Amino acid sequence: MGLGMSDEMLGTFVPIIVYWVYSGVYILLGSFENYRLHSKKDEDDKNLVSKGTVVKGVLLQQAVQAVVAILLFTVTGDDAGASEGSNNSVIVLARQFVTAMVVLDTWQYFMHRYMHHNKFLYKHIHSQHHRLVVPYAFGALYNHPLEGLLLDTVGGALSFLFSGMTPRASIFFFSFATIKTVDDHCGLWLPGNLFHVFFKNNTAYHDVHHQLYGSKYNFSQPFFVMWDRILGTYMPYSLEKRKGGGFEARPTKEYKDD
Repeated sequence: MGLGMSDEMLGTFVPIIVYWVYSGVYILLGSFENYRLHSKKDEDDKNLVSKGTVVKGVLLQQAVQAVVAILLFTVTGDDAGASEGSNNSVIVLARQFVTAMVVLDTWQYFMHRYMHHNKFLYKHIHSQHHRLVVPYAFGALYNHPLEGLLLDTVGGALSFLFSGMTPRASIFFFSFATIKTVDDHCGLWLPGNLFHVFFKNNTAYHDVHHQLYGSKYNFSQPFFVMWDRILGTYMPYSLEKRKGGGFEARPTKEYKDD
């Protein structure tokens, strides 16, 4: 590929660059109060961690992610190279992408749910992510380092291995997954957002999970809602106009009456 870098290096670092570039877009859009799921004041008052600490935590996770990616590409290098020529058709790439999405969703659902139901893991590990009561874009990967390794990095490695995608294909898949994850945490319900059109698992869906009433629901991430629906952890919600401007994701009457 271009830029004088190998596909393996691009597959390692392009998703990290995409994370900060796409987050930067949402930082610029964050002043649009009429599209926010929480007010800017709530973002400043309710979150339990400073943005400086969040940046440091994300950079640490991305450093671990880069090391694991380099090791993974090194170990699988011969196999990936041998299959490079046979994996270029649209049908093959689509199959690999769908497989990777299902594998990643499955891994993250069960690990994520377990971290909520195991009191020790929640208190000492997963609660770090939930210090962001009001999510925002560049906080998407703010996790305890162990959680970042287990959920995101290992999950990504498994999706790469099971899908059989090449390092070149992984550049696009993991960039897409990164954009989707950032979007789910952006805190904005913007008109015309294609992720909100094509995915039930979206910004409002994940925002419900970050609230106290939704902390035992909507574990699915980052693509589909199938495991929540199958296993009874799906919380239906409605998007309502918020007093003072913007929107709010609220549990529906069907849920409240249960």
